[in-house]
Amino acid sequence: MFPDLIKIGDFTVHTYGVLVAIGLIASYLTALYFGKKEGIDSKKIDNLFTFTIIGGIIGARIAYIIEHKEQFESFTDYIAVWRGGIDWFGGFIGGAIVLLYMIYRYKIPVLKVGDIAGISVIIGHGIGRIGCTCAGCCYGKPVPPDSPFKDLAIIFPKHEHTSAPAGIPLYPTQPVEAVGNFLIFGILFFLYRRKKFDGEIFSLYLILYGIERFLLEFWRGVTPPIPVIGITWNQVVSIGMVFVGILVFLYGLKRIKNEAV
Repeated sequence: MFPDLIKIGDFTVHTYGVLVAIGLIASYLTALYFGKKEGIDSKKIDNLFTFTIIGGIIGARIAYIIEHKEQFESFTDYIAVWRGGIDWFGGFIGGAIVLLYMIYRYKIPVLKVGDIAGISVIIGHGIGRIGCTCAGCCYGKPVPPDSPFKDLAIIFPKHEHTSAPAGIPLYPTQPVEAVGNFLIFGILFFLYRRKKFDGEIFSLYLILYGIERFLLEFWRGVTPPIPVIGITWNQVVSIGMVFVGILVFLYGLKRIKNEAV
């Protein structure tokens, strides 16, 4: 793993931060590309993207701090996002709140923006998960010695900027999620030009990523399960994503049927 990309004296460029930045650029370019196809002004896309990212970063950090209070001691710890330590679902919720407000303000069709957002988010998210691999955040549970996945395990070295436990074979949750996200992006990209209704790409994003994340949570070692029900909060949100995705998809099919009649 390479938590530090460049280190000169006390100056360090963290690999996680660089890959997150690359992910944001990829998301932005994707949003511009599909925004143009949807006939939405590029300046509005710029503003939607910028403010949504700000809301997402704030939401992601707040959620992570709430879940991992024990990791924060100084003011710098709270704001040092470049070291890792963000909660994706917190970012999703924070960004969604801001995005809905901006859509209302600009009076843009919400399902068109949803399609653009779905395919833009997943590509940036995939690149960001490679950054997670380098930083050792979002790590998996220890792999049992008799597990068929033991040869795929990741062993993180001891490093001041790596949050994963060192020297222990762990499930490779970060690269697995990255591969899954890139696969979802490929599916959505292929289907975008063939979509039958606004909201189709967004609904498929919610369903596919919701299923992926729900299953992956069984391997992750970061978020403890909720007492009694035995699943994590991330899995609860994943179920919600799939449910909403199905509703949006059925709504789109109903609209097509009504228009045909």
